[in-house]
Amino acid sequence: MKNISRRRFDCLVIGAGGGGLRAALQLAHGEAHVAVVSKVFPTRSHTVAAQGGINAALGNVLPDNWHWHMYDTVKGGDYLGDQDAIEYMCRAASQLVIELEHYGVPFTRLENGRIYQRAFGGQSQNFGGEQAMRTCPAADRTGHAMLHTLYQQNLKARTHFFDEFFVIDLLMDKDGYALGALVLEIETGEPLIIEAKTTLIATGGAARLYRTTTNALINTGDGMAMALRAGVPLQDMEFVQFHPTGIAGIGILISEGVRGEGGYLINSAGERFMERYAPHAKDLASRDVVSRAIYQEVHEGRGCGPKKDYVLLKLDHLGADLIKKRLPGIRELAMRFAHADPIEKPVPVSPTAHYTMGGIPTNRFAQVVAPVQTGPEEAIPGLYAVGECACVSVHGANRLGGNSLLDIIVFGRAAGNHMLEYIKENRHQRPLAQENIEHALERLTRWDKKGGSESVDQVNQDLRLVMEEHCGVFRTQEVLDAGIKKVTELQRRLEQATLRDHSKIFNTARIEAFETENLMDIALATVYSAAARQESRGAHSRLDYPERDDIRWLKHTLYSRAGNKLDYKPVRMKPMTVESFPPKKRVY
Repeated sequence: MKNISRRRFDCLVIGAGGGGLRAALQLAHGEAHVAVVSKVFPTRSHTVAAQGGINAALGNVLPDNWHWHMYDTVKGGDYLGDQDAIEYMCRAASQLVIELEHYGVPFTRLENGRIYQRAFGGQSQNFGGEQAMRTCPAADRTGHAMLHTLYQQNLKARTHFFDEFFVIDLLMDKDGYALGALVLEIETGEPLIIEAKTTLIATGGAARLYRTTTNALINTGDGMAMALRAGVPLQDMEFVQFHPTGIAGIGILISEGVRGEGGYLINSAGERFMERYAPHAKDLASRDVVSRAIYQEVHEGRGCGPKKDYVLLKLDHLGADLIKKRLPGIRELAMRFAHADPIEKPVPVSPTAHYTMGGIPTNRFAQVVAPVQTGPEEAIPGLYAVGECACVSVHGANRLGGNSLLDIIVFGRAAGNHMLEYIKENRHQRPLAQENIEHALERLTRWDKKGGSESVDQVNQDLRLVMEEHCGVFRTQEVLDAGIKKVTELQRRLEQATLRDHSKIFNTARIEAFETENLMDIALATVYSAAARQESRGAHSRLDYPERDDIRWLKHTLYSRAGNKLDYKPVRMKPMTVESFPPKKRVY
């Protein structure tokens, strides 16, 4: 291949969602030379789709403190979260939400001018007591407001953006240092090498693995797959969150904020059924509990509609004024996609794939860590990850609503701070030899071949259907083992696939082929990890192992691409400064 253009920066951020932009802002303020690469225009990143709000124990509506928030997060994650990272996140929350307000995020206000806070699932006062009000919204477009604000702040700070560039692969040297990435300009198809002293992966989740999902087309697990190819195992990939309220048959998200404002679910008999499954929290139980309850209602014949395959979300009793003021976007989505104005009638909803709890293993400084055979795990020098592609792990086996926006802000800042320290200690760029880019160049030309018996599009569609049928809300060994066989066969089919007529191929078709390869790696990580975990915990619900098993399974799964190998590591139960929360029965 002809000589490829090169650019050099102190820091490379892959992904322009909330996590990447918050880290880039911290780096720019620290006077680092920063490049942000995004395969879409930054304000189209998936943070824009977050609706309900960001959690922080401000105590503006009801009494609250960070320790209660920590308890709810540990319990919400079914005790699989690392408690030092959870304490760090919950302690930092209030300061960072106020910082966002000062950056310009237009939060919804109370009469006294303070930030309004709404109720959200799995939140309590006083360690499991009455419902807390902890989630800070900007109406029902919180992610949109945050993303635009962070983008504007980065423009002001002169962050360098590479918009609509796709990252082919990380560049690593033989000593294991991250040296940057090989990227592709989508419009022209021209490759570019970006060298950097530090590289941050902030590429979001992978819920496009499923046919019915809240996720945009861009959420294809690119960063996780890059890490896998670089020899980093993925952690806890069996834990995929199904949001209870996607618009039935479509999957478009209806925010938990609807239930936080007083909306509730009903079955075909008009019964408020969550009172049976979570007598205390009702419709504001954690997401995995509500999703399973909806499936149970449908399975037992109490679903709504001609096929009895969904339930209804009722909010007409809230009144037109409240809906128009606090849930305007939800109303618009319901009217457009469900043909139901929630002011007048309920909205048909069913569970939909939403969030990846697992990802690239990191510590609370956002350094990517890899297990070693002897002693504690070691940080990979110069490599960082934040947000949904990372696994700190603050979400454990099930994320609480409102904690995802908090996660990206807290650990985006933490990543920026640690990267600044790293480049002070490592002032010189390590040399990038030709052998360091050979692997990435091979992948770049992967889809230049002609003649193949399979269509990439068809393989992608088949993969999403297989994952929905074999790794969904309820799982069994038989179904998961069949899923492994089917995904393995799809991987073989993808190797035989081609991009149809090369004379008419747009670069976007090549990008979709790269994305399908990435999804295939993530699918294998997910089904292998799920088949191995023989218990029910959080979002991983096994009909053949219905109980949580803390003796055998209170540990993180680590999946490696080489040989589809599985390892395990202990959960960090010890917080930073307070007593740990030991596992106990999880009821709402």
